[in-house]
Amino acid sequence: MGLVRSQSSDDITNSIYRVLDLIDFKIEKPVKKVAIKPNLCYYWDASTGYTTDPRVVSGIIDWVRDKCGEYTEIFVVEADASAMRTNLAFPILGYEKLAEEKNIKLYNLSDGPSTENKVSVNNREMTFKTPQLLQEADFFINVPKMKLMRISHITCGMKNIFGCISSPLKNVYHPFLNTAIVGINKVLEPHLTVVDGLIGLGRNPIKLDLIMASKDVFSIDWIASEIMGYNPSTLEFLRIAEKEGFGSHNGIKTVGNNPEEFKQIFPKVGNIPTEYLWSLEIGLLKLYSKIVNDIVPPFVEN
Repeated sequence: MGLVRSQSSDDITNSIYRVLDLIDFKIEKPVKKVAIKPNLCYYWDASTGYTTDPRVVSGIIDWVRDKCGEYTEIFVVEADASAMRTNLAFPILGYEKLAEEKNIKLYNLSDGPSTENKVSVNNREMTFKTPQLLQEADFFINVPKMKLMRISHITCGMKNIFGCISSPLKNVYHPFLNTAIVGINKVLEPHLTVVDGLIGLGRNPIKLDLIMASKDVFSIDWIASEIMGYNPSTLEFLRIAEKEGFGSHNGIKTVGNNPEEFKQIFPKVGNIPTEYLWSLEIGLLKLYSKIVNDIVPPFVEN
């Protein structure tokens, strides 16, 4: 997998080309339909570190058109969450403007046709409602963020695929979220993952200027978790993935910039237990919600 440092806002597209050259990524079959899945978990701008920067998606679109042809059909996709509606997130977060500029389509995965897929992980049977578009796409590109979160500790490549589930009420999977993350990745496996690490979100947002890429989403999360201050072997969803044969940390190699460069500056959670911090923050948010009659943001939804 590859890591590059983007030197400026004008360098984002070049950084995407560089990192895909570093991993020698090739498209091995004709491509007519492309689906690009950013992380648009709420209505917060990319500068907060919560959502995928449309400039990263723009660079990926340029690369796809360059490699697959000018008339390739490209969809930027997202599914609804309990406190987020995709049709509102697209214009608020700059994706409607991007679609007009790049002549691509925006697609709500919760509105289109879907199929039910059953999978067994860690001795648990699960059923996922999965969008037909992602199963039909010739090329599926996953574009997650690097963030800390409450239940799975980190969210990056594999958790962003969890956000593809058509049903908005994904909290039904939260009692066994780590198992569900592996399950949906068995059903919907992206051909390529490109991480928007321009802004990393740990204890606070920080400018990382990082773009990562790999064909293997498990490897992405293994290295991303190290950058975010975790021992990957202690993260439950990665342990389950290895046990299930979905991925292996043996033989993961990085090219380009050293992960240590980014690990040194990523804002770790500190010495106070993460669960306590999250409980405190969510309690304050619920109080805020009651006072102003607003919606509590979906920290663990997508």
